[in-house]
Amino acid sequence: MGLKPGGVERLGESLLAAGLSERIKASPSVMHVSTHNSDYSLKRDEETNCLNPTLMVEFSNRLISIISSELERKHFPLVLGGDCSILAGVMPALKSRGSYGLIFMDAHSDYYTPDQSPTGELADMDLAIVTGHGPELLTNMNGLAPYVKEEHVIHLGQRDAVEAETYNVPDIRKTPIHCYDLEMIRKQGFDFVSEKILDNIDELDLDGFWIHFDTDVIADDENPAVDYRLPGGLSFEEVKLFLTTLLRTRKIVGMTVTIFNPDLDPGGSIAEKITDCVSKAFIANF
Repeated sequence: MGLKPGGVERLGESLLAAGLSERIKASPSVMHVSTHNSDYSLKRDEETNCLNPTLMVEFSNRLISIISSELERKHFPLVLGGDCSILAGVMPALKSRGSYGLIFMDAHSDYYTPDQSPTGELADMDLAIVTGHGPELLTNMNGLAPYVKEEHVIHLGQRDAVEAETYNVPDIRKTPIHCYDLEMIRKQGFDFVSEKILDNIDELDLDGFWIHFDTDVIADDENPAVDYRLPGGLSFEEVKLFLTTLLRTRKIVGMTVTIFNPDLDPGGSIAEKITDCVSKAFIANF
């Protein structure tokens, strides 16, 4: 609901068809969460200036219930989006259980507010929403705002700072968010940034962390099957190593995978690579 039903809604079925569930030996069986995609509207809501906020809240509460139940059973939920707005159905579930952090792997800051967003799509506002910035309808579901504190967020791989600045979006590097953008990774090196992130995880000393993996963090020449493309990015190999390193901490309680658009991958080769990337990180740790 946060982007548009233009292909990303089939991310889950595409990765499952590529064998993700079998490769990571997922148990229990796959759960399908019903959506409101057929009711999607291109008209901004007058009160919030967002697209489809009420439907988003309905879906988010449904997902919150499922995530809460799975965490209560001590399961590791792997949530296949969709778009990044599904975080609004994840982070409140964690907030209701304790103090959790968010490791946000994304080419974009996703820190827009409705007035800054050129589209009104919640997929460019999700990090702002979960950290308490935006319409209360979305930021304070079940009275849990903010769902995650900014100082408990680690943002990895941003490369849209120049574009965000043109829309007057706050620079997340000037907030308490721990930012490791693409430029820093290239200047400081993979090993240095990995160690810094591990230090952040230890120092924050939270109940756990959620990984948000937006596949547009991957280099555009390796993964062009996304709706908002940007040059540059991390390689599949680098993302696999980051995921493997993070999972090895045993402090990760769940993960979302979003934005990959199967309609832009007619041969299925990118779905195979994403599946390989995620499954190898899991196999190395579970």
